[in-house]
Amino acid sequence: MGMSHDELQRRAHEHLLLHFARNGAFGPDAGELLVLERGEGPYVFDTRGNRYIDALSSLFCSQIGYSHGEEMAAAAAAQLTTLAFNTNWATAHPPAIELATKLAELAPGELSHVFFTSGGSESVEAAWKIARQYHLANGEPQRTKAIARDVAYHGVTLGALSFTGVRPMKEPFGPAPIPVRHVSHTGAFRAPDGQDEAAFCARLLAEIEQAILAEGPETVAVIIAEPVQNAGGCLVPPAGYWPGLREIADRHGILLVADEVICAFGRLGEWFGSTRVGGRPDLITTAKGLTSAYAPMGAVLVADHVAEPLFADKRTLLHGITFGGHPVSAAIALANLEIFEREGVLENVRAREPFLRERLQTLRELPIVGDVRGAGFFWAMELVKDEDDTTFDADERERLLRGFLPRRLLEAGLIARADDRGDSVLQIAPPLISDEAVLDEIVERLHGVLADAGAYMGVGAAVAG
Repeated sequence: MGMSHDELQRRAHEHLLLHFARNGAFGPDAGELLVLERGEGPYVFDTRGNRYIDALSSLFCSQIGYSHGEEMAAAAAAQLTTLAFNTNWATAHPPAIELATKLAELAPGELSHVFFTSGGSESVEAAWKIARQYHLANGEPQRTKAIARDVAYHGVTLGALSFTGVRPMKEPFGPAPIPVRHVSHTGAFRAPDGQDEAAFCARLLAEIEQAILAEGPETVAVIIAEPVQNAGGCLVPPAGYWPGLREIADRHGILLVADEVICAFGRLGEWFGSTRVGGRPDLITTAKGLTSAYAPMGAVLVADHVAEPLFADKRTLLHGITFGGHPVSAAIALANLEIFEREGVLENVRAREPFLRERLQTLRELPIVGDVRGAGFFWAMELVKDEDDTTFDADERERLLRGFLPRRLLEAGLIARADDRGDSVLQIAPPLISDEAVLDEIVERLHGVLADAGAYMGVGAAVAG
């Protein structure tokens, strides 16, 4: 504790393995690592005292920002001095029971049972195992397959990685343990029929139907999808898509899983993103915003009919996580949900979404911005190299997304996400407590950064000449 900035840089290089990062990019003979030491409202501060707008909510997690530490500390302290820890392995404790009850009250439909985890990948893994036990109990052991979407990210554990549709993340780890058929995502920008919403939706649903028929409907256990897909850049579904998924799943006896690790707890202006898109899932996976990242926690919400076989005589739920439903995390989650209600967090997102949408659309005037898309406080700008919306090639994406943009964003005092799934995307997901002044400042800084990015990549130069 109390290390200097330079000492922190050195120790990080020597001892800390960064997640999803090029570890060799930081160190004495490379770049400087951003080390954040405190937060306040929607802002974070690094070890040099520089202030940034956290326009990514610390990877879609910090829904209520950084000013509720004392209240969360009080909730944690009260629990720590009562019962520091107990599992949910055939025992329970009041915070887990109270939190499960609260989530059941907030959830749509009949999702009234809750299985706690420590994070998003664990939630996806748990949902699969619960779905498998459901089908086994119903005498359908052959339902071992899943339908998921291209480019979608569902987690890094080997089961969750099976559903993930990003090949470079999967290939180093061998064959997937779960057979998964990947179908098209809901990105309309480059789709030939993307401007005809009804036709686009019908084609996507027909593709899913055909995939199920090709695999054998009796072998498919789940369809898993995010209400708004993160990877690929905030891919919003066309109207009718989620009701269509529900109809297909019902017709073939398949369970529908909404992966809401990002979309739940206000990101789309609702407790659950499924509500926003008209979804009626059998299971919902959550994490991130459940505690607004004041503690690690995830949960799977399970519909009554899916949970029912687990209560049969002599039947054991064959899955468990040591820290799932940790009493301190559960106490913090309850405090988080109380803050949501007390401070009108969902109402803030709903009220300010039109303003944010309108301001972000102004970025289209920049030649490098081909598309702006999203919902709630969850948005992406797709970056292109010319007026024909041509994608950048691999070398160009390396220069832009891993070279120029990360550095320029920090110079602008802005934390956002440059992402590469073949298409070049810049994402924002502001804290849900952001007011119009903060949202306006985010867009102003984005405008400057993207104007400079266009100049750096030579986008629009030929037209201007």
